Amino acid sequence: MVPTTTSDRPALAGSVSPSAEPLLRIRNVAKTFGKNVVLRDVSLDIAEGEFLTILGESGSGKTTLLRIVAGFETATAGEVWMGGERLDPFPPYRRRVNTVFQHYALFPHLTVEQNVGYGLRVAELPAEEVAPRVEQALGMVKMTAYAHSKPSTISGGQQQRVALARALINRPRLLLLDEPLSALDANLRRQMQVELKSLQREVGISFVFVTHDQEEAMVMSDRIALLRSGELEQVATPREIYSHPATAYTAQFIGHTNLLRAEVKKGVARFGSISWPVQVPDGRVLFSLRPEKIRLAGASGATTGDAVPFRGTVRHQAFQGATELLQIESPDGVVLSVRIASRREWRGELEFEFSPSDAVPVRDSRERV
Repeated sequence: MVPTTTSDRPALAGSVSPSAEPLLRIRNVAKTFGKNVVLRDVSLDIAEGEFLTILGESGSGKTTLLRIVAGFETATAGEVWMGGERLDPFPPYRRRVNTVFQHYALFPHLTVEQNVGYGLRVAELPAEEVAPRVEQALGMVKMTAYAHSKPSTISGGQQQRVALARALINRPRLLLLDEPLSALDANLRRQMQVELKSLQREVGISFVFVTHDQEEAMVMSDRIALLRSGELEQVATPREIYSHPATAYTAQFIGHTNLLRAEVKKGVARFGSISWPVQVPDGRVLFSLRPEKIRLAGASGATTGDAVPFRGTVRHQAFQGATELLQIESPDGVVLSVRIASRREWRGELEFEFSPSDAVPVRDSRERV
């Protein structure tokens, strides 16, 4: 499978331009455990200063890929390069790569500052060099006030910051994070997403973040690399991967969508009683239509000239705070999800519409190219 990339788009904030040499190059990496194929021919570039998220469901190979970059696993095939130097022959301690794991593994008998400075002391750096670097690292994660505390006396979010400081103090060129927020409660997790993104911008180090949480990936990332069964499904910015999914799998995994398997003939797509103009070849074509792209007819003023109108009966309504998620059924039995602003209970048959450009052609997830 050839992933969709965004190499022709403007440079990301805080990253190198697309024409500059990437910090990390993953080239045709594959990994098998016995007869179990975990990664298949994965190629990916990570820029200096970029926050890239490897997103995927359980068993997709995302943690294995991270461990190969860190040096904790050896690829069955392929290469990993950093800054023009082949990285994969080196053991983990020879790589300017640090990892923050899901379980922070702080030493319970050491204070916060002792945990943070542990790696420097093992490397036998002079004490006069260790102390200011520990102070700087604690300052970056706003944990200076807890320098003399033990891990058991601070919160989960504070422990996560200590683990980050311990990783950053070694001045890595690349920081790998393996679902480090998964143990936190929902509110703290959202707070830490913002703080982690701000910290990454402040220190300017490339972050590769692994998660199965789509919302987390959308909030934090410069780009998302979506893995599916060991292959890259799509690589793009959060806005691009949501608005223009390459495949049906991407459209369904990133948010919610309606998949319309339409028949296209002479520039018109037909799905049941609904038809709209398209610029794709004739034949069976799959389209992704996001629920929020369907609106009540005339809800935002006069109906636009190119809007696609259709009628639907409300079968179910779910209140979701600022929005309502409706399940509607057209007269010929087509069931669609519609997301609209929360106002009141909706019942009976209503007029709906969407813009032709909001129905995005996607490749069937069962197809492999």
